Amino acid sequence: MKLIPLALCSAARAAWRESFPLGGRDVARWFPGHMAKGLKKMQSSLKLVDCIIEVHDARIPLSGRNPLFQETLGIKPHLLILNKMDLADLKEQQCLKQKCLFQKIIQHLEGEGLKNVIFTNCIKDENIKQVIPKVTELVGSSYRYHRGEVCERPLMFLLDTPGVLAPRIESVETGLKLALCGTVLDHLVGEETLADYLLYTLNRHQLFGYVQHYGLGEACDDVASVLKRVAVRLGKTQKVKVLTGTGNVNVIQPNYPAAARDFLRTFRSGLLGPVMLDRDILQSSPQADPCLALGPRDV
Repeated sequence: MKLIPLALCSAARAAWRESFPLGGRDVARWFPGHMAKGLKKMQSSLKLVDCIIEVHDARIPLSGRNPLFQETLGIKPHLLILNKMDLADLKEQQCLKQKCLFQKIIQHLEGEGLKNVIFTNCIKDENIKQVIPKVTELVGSSYRYHRGEVCERPLMFLLDTPGVLAPRIESVETGLKLALCGTVLDHLVGEETLADYLLYTLNRHQLFGYVQHYGLGEACDDVASVLKRVAVRLGKTQKVKVLTGTGNVNVIQPNYPAAARDFLRTFRSGLLGPVMLDRDILQSSPQADPCLALGPRDV
């Protein structure tokens, strides 16, 4: 039996920030120039392609998906692979059924016209074996050759493309989610800003794995305080010269940027536990509650 620390019990009852300050941030510069070239290259290659395989992060199944795949690809068969499912928290706090959030994702994507979706894990995943048969089914009897052989039976070739963001990120918060998943470079957003948004998200969803991982003793909603304790615990400090009345004095201070980088790296590697960054979007969806359609055997 796993005991829950008293500090985490009190944290679950605490009041956390209901919103994240987004003012003054510009997402226009977060779209790298090479991605615009990648978009044009993809469009020019469509005539060579029989099936589109879109790979997206399962932690943000709805945010940041490129509208190109719906607006430009026309009637091309389309398979969406939501990868890193093992890093995505699919449990609903209200019913604790993993299939609840999973079904909401499927329903939302089907509402956008996507009916071919496969969830895959980062490593040791059996679902990846579904990809080739599904593509074969979608392609049918088409016979073409592309760069990079994938499989001999059936004969199939892959035309690889670079990862491409939507040219216009919907909102600052969507940009922050994309950055947390490593799609946008950290320095374009700001590592400490990203760490603060991560802390806000974890606390609001009552995911306090960071408290135990770093041995903080208790959850906290102030990013400066958290990063200070992380820096001290990891020994990430720096000497800073401070001018005083008697001359310069070297003072040892916490290295906040280094602590923020470690916080982000730990999250991305899954050490803080699974997280669903699109939980708010899914919970506010007007579609029918899939939990009501599940029987006792579906849990």
